[in-house]
Amino acid sequence: MLTGTAALATTGVVGAASGCSRVATADTGDGGHLLQQLRARGTVRLGIAGEQPYGYIGKDGEITGSAPAIATRIFQRLGVERVEPFPTEFGSLIFGLNSLQFDVVAAGMYINPERCEQVLFADPEYQMKDAFIVRKGNPMNLRTYEDIARTGARMATGIGYAEIDYAKEAGVKKIDTLPDQLAGLLAVEQGRVDVFAGTAVTVRNVVEQSGSNKVEATDEVTPIVDGKPVIDVGGFAFRSTERNLRDAFNRELHKMKRSGELLEVMRPFGFTEDQMTSLTAEEKCRP
Repeated sequence: MLTGTAALATTGVVGAASGCSRVATADTGDGGHLLQQLRARGTVRLGIAGEQPYGYIGKDGEITGSAPAIATRIFQRLGVERVEPFPTEFGSLIFGLNSLQFDVVAAGMYINPERCEQVLFADPEYQMKDAFIVRKGNPMNLRTYEDIARTGARMATGIGYAEIDYAKEAGVKKIDTLPDQLAGLLAVEQGRVDVFAGTAVTVRNVVEQSGSNKVEATDEVTPIVDGKPVIDVGGFAFRSTERNLRDAFNRELHKMKRSGELLEVMRPFGFTEDQMTSLTAEEKCRP
């Protein structure tokens, strides 16, 4: 599997996937006690979806990506020394979180009203547009979702990705789903699809790291929903009962934003200053 260009800077804090027992988190109405339990355990389990650059297992078998890198720093400051990966499919992350398979979603998950009904989000750490993987030279001139619909191009994207809805909004009728962006790149190379849609940083990274001379990444694409441009934001997700943990995490995240440390941590994974954001989860949760 293709791996990113950077790994976690902190060593000795990442364990293998854990088989330890789950931590019950009944709704006590007082914001939850998971943070105290994590401190006692010394480990927090992160749900990841194998998507670069957000959260994945590197070629050395260790967890890496922008979200685990941020989580490592924040949880250490909250008194939790180790992070452990729990890999799953993107579409299973919220279910896995709420069924206590892991403690936090660390996958750069987009924040939207539907997901906000199921989980609590920290404020976003980044904002993002989309991009396409197309054949070299972009022979079908695919630069927007409307272009895909107009030309009848064969499109694919990831399972559970927001790009599915953006394509449907633009009139794309048939959308294939693939496990990840590397599978998408290979599908375009082999001519099985004409275009793979993903987040701009994901698409750019996988094309650069592949060294392929058969495909390229397009410029950024702004999705249009209800006639309005959309810029997505991504963040960490917590169980709805664990407001205290989310709030503690948020406080440390905002310190990193103010000091510039957040960009420092995310830059090796392909993020730029333009992708930093001051938007809040509350704003993106509104219908």
